[in-house]
Amino acid sequence: MQRYLPHPIMVIILTLLWMVLLNDFSVGGLVLGILLGIGITLLTSRLWPGAPRIASYPKAFAYFFLVLWDIVVANVQVAGLILFKRNADLKPDFISIPLDIRTPEAITLLAGTITMTPGTVSCDLSADGRSLLVHGLNIEDAPATIADIKKRYEARLKEIFE
Repeated sequence: MQRYLPHPIMVIILTLLWMVLLNDFSVGGLVLGILLGIGITLLTSRLWPGAPRIASYPKAFAYFFLVLWDIVVANVQVAGLILFKRNADLKPDFISIPLDIRTPEAITLLAGTITMTPGTVSCDLSADGRSLLVHGLNIEDAPATIADIKKRYEARLKEIFE
């Protein structure tokens, strides 16, 4: 079964996406969506890495809700900066965050978390994977910002993936 249906959840997602794109339900459209889902997953299955090892699912769910909360808070903070602070008062800066995490999934999730949080963007990962370059809209204290990211996100990701 694994040989002919390597990623069943992805088949379901692709089928649903196909039905949304069609904007109409028909049996033919559903069958075509299923065939496309199976075909795409079969053609790309050799390119997929193995599933990441997650050490703690409860911590992963807690991390998800933490990031959602931080996105809401950061949206309010960025709106305040944009509406009430002059551009001359902003302190945009690049900071390099040394990484303790090593798994590609954890590093990717950290970079994505930083980018999804308004006011910060992950710009580059060093060639050796040991530091992440981040741009911040208003970095008043670079060491404190680095410590906050490491404590708030990286430490939790280390517990989840390593």
